[in-house]
Amino acid sequence: MNVAAKQTPVDPSWDPGLRPEHVLVAIPTLNEARHVERCLASLMESDPFCERVLFVVADGGSTDGTREIVHALAQRRRNLVLLDNPEILQSAGINRAALELSGPDHRILVRCDAHAQYPKGYVRRVAEALAARPEAASVVGVLDSRGHNCFQRASAWVVDTPLGSGGSAHRGGTRSGWVDHGHHAGFRLEWFRRLEGYDPDFSHNEDAEYDVRLARAGGRLWLDDELRTDYIMRPTPRALWVQYWRYGKGRARTVLKHRMRPRLRQIAPALSLVLQGLCLSIAPFWPPALGVPALYLAVLAAISIVASVRMQSLCGMWAGMALLIIHTAWGAGFIRGLARGIKGA
Repeated sequence: MNVAAKQTPVDPSWDPGLRPEHVLVAIPTLNEARHVERCLASLMESDPFCERVLFVVADGGSTDGTREIVHALAQRRRNLVLLDNPEILQSAGINRAALELSGPDHRILVRCDAHAQYPKGYVRRVAEALAARPEAASVVGVLDSRGHNCFQRASAWVVDTPLGSGGSAHRGGTRSGWVDHGHHAGFRLEWFRRLEGYDPDFSHNEDAEYDVRLARAGGRLWLDDELRTDYIMRPTPRALWVQYWRYGKGRARTVLKHRMRPRLRQIAPALSLVLQGLCLSIAPFWPPALGVPALYLAVLAAISIVASVRMQSLCGMWAGMALLIIHTAWGAGFIRGLARGIKGA
């Protein structure tokens, strides 16, 4: 994408006559049969405003019954559309929904995730938040992590701490303000079209990559701490590992694409992984080097104890393991992404 060619400022003026017909909701799916109906119900059934909002489920070829569930719901709801997403990736699916199905009256794009549950009136509140901030190109919200089994609950607790999120304002945050990145909630479609949407080649980190281009084009992001979403954590250690491995690779790709200098908190997991590996490799020749990994393991153990106390449950003992997975998988994915990107350059 040619970012330099997209520098023309966008008129921030806003028609205060906000109507449901101005809003399009895009929900990418791929094998989300366990969650999609509950997600759609939380969005569509909680507010009469949504009766005339266009909802588009962009499905990447689900084989678990997701398409059949959405198709059946669409028979009862005329404002729900099932859209094929042959490119599979959620970034491409959102682009298809926003850039191909939006009409001349659509002014706001609301992005929702099938893996999440939304509070009452969420879509309307996103639209109103944009209307209240005419200088904002996008509005982002806060993720409140949740879980059902013990591992999920411990993961949810630790990921919303500074050690789990690096202090990201959109992870369990409680303050509104201007930010450089957050959990995508709403876009002004004029900005989304001008930037040609997400990079459709990104499987992960497409939101952060979009925010980089938006900032360079002069757009601003407003974090509204009242736009909160319950996010269901991955149910197993393996699933969490795969998720954060992909997050790390996605961040590396964004760094390379835009020649960015990442912040220390963003690359801390990769630096920690390199340091741990270095210490373990020299420990046979210099045993004191084991002090660094031993200290890290002690911190993880302490986190598990604190989590158990705060959660008032032995499920919290999983917190240290979850944090180890988050740090190690993200760091390994980031290093792998950098290595592949530099090699292919």
